[in-house]
Amino acid sequence: MSEEQFVEAEVTPEAADETKPKGRDMLSMIRGALDTALAGRGNVIMVRVNDETLKAIDMLVEADVCKSRSEGAAFLINQGIEASSDLYDRISGITEQITELKAKLREIVIGEPQK
Repeated sequence: MSEEQFVEAEVTPEAADETKPKGRDMLSMIRGALDTALAGRGNVIMVRVNDETLKAIDMLVEADVCKSRSEGAAFLINQGIEASSDLYDRISGITEQITELKAKLREIVIGEPQK
């Protein structure tokens, strides 16, 4: 590449300023999502992940988006649930039906309604 090509590819201060609001918006979105994911985080689970998932979690920690792997995992789990909210809504309706059917079966077998 010639020196001229480098000059043409150089980012001007004006162009750099144009990207700042987008970066700030993205950071604000990530912080909001992280706050949501970490709110009321009193439940502990153990989970095994593959190498690709661990790299994603470690990347969040390395970039100081999350303070720990635990925060990173909580963030990614929350993002996955939000991205699949339609699926979880359908699953929720079906599990409610299953719960009702199990209660009816117990009532038939035991002979009295369960509370």
